[in-house]
Amino acid sequence: ITNSGSEVIDPHRNVGRAIVISIAACVVIYTLVGFSVASNLSLSEIIETRDYSLAAAARPALGEYGVWFTVAIAMLATAGGILASVFAVSRMLAMLTEMKLVPHRHFGMPGSIQKHTLVYTVVLGLVLTAFFDLSRIAALGIVFYLVMDIAIHWGVLRYLLDDVKAKSWVPVTAIILDLLALSGFVWVKLNSDPFVLGVAVVTMMLIAIGEQLFLGSKKRKQVVHLSQDNEHHH
Repeated sequence: ITNSGSEVIDPHRNVGRAIVISIAACVVIYTLVGFSVASNLSLSEIIETRDYSLAAAARPALGEYGVWFTVAIAMLATAGGILASVFAVSRMLAMLTEMKLVPHRHFGMPGSIQKHTLVYTVVLGLVLTAFFDLSRIAALGIVFYLVMDIAIHWGVLRYLLDDVKAKSWVPVTAIILDLLALSGFVWVKLNSDPFVLGVAVVTMMLIAIGEQLFLGSKKRKQVVHLSQDNEHHH
C-alpha cells in the first residue's frame, strides 16, 4: 500500500485508512479460515495435512471438487501475492537507486530503472528458490522485514520526528512490538533451524558492509569533484 502512495488520492488520509482496513480484512479472513479448518478437522488431521489443511477441510463439506477448488484459489492467491511482492520490492529498489543509495548497473538492458530492478528482483527470487525451501525463504523474509521495520522506526524517531510530525510513542511502540516478535521468532528458529538465522545475519552484514563501501565511495567522489571545481574556479 505504501509503495503505491504516490498514486493514491490524498495519501496522507487514505494510505493510513487503507492499511487499517487491509489489516482488519486479513484478520477476519484468517479467523474464518482457522475456524473452518478447526471445525472440519481434528488436531491430528490438521498436523498431518499442515501443508494443505484448508483444502483438506473442504473435503468433508464439498468433496473432491471442493479440494480442487480450494487448491486453485490458493494457487491464484499465491501467484497474486508473489506478483504484488515482486513489483513492490522492485519499485522500492528503483526508488533507492534513483536516490543514489544503492549501486545500479544496466547490464545492457533497455528501459527504465524500475524495469531493471524488476528483473533483478525476479532473478533474486529464483536464486532463493533454488537454494532454500519455502519455509526458509519465509523465515528469511520475516527476519529481514522485522529488522528493516525496526531500523525505519528508529530512523523516524532519531532523525525525522519533527519533519513528519509524528508522535514519539508511535515509533517507540512499533519498535517494542517488532523486537518482541523478532525475539520470539529467533528463539523458535534457534531451536528448530539455526542455519536460516546464520544466513540472515551473514547476509545483513554483507549488505551493511556493501552499503558502507558504496556510500563511502560516493562521498569521496563528491569531495574530489568539489575540490576540482574549486581549483577550476581559482
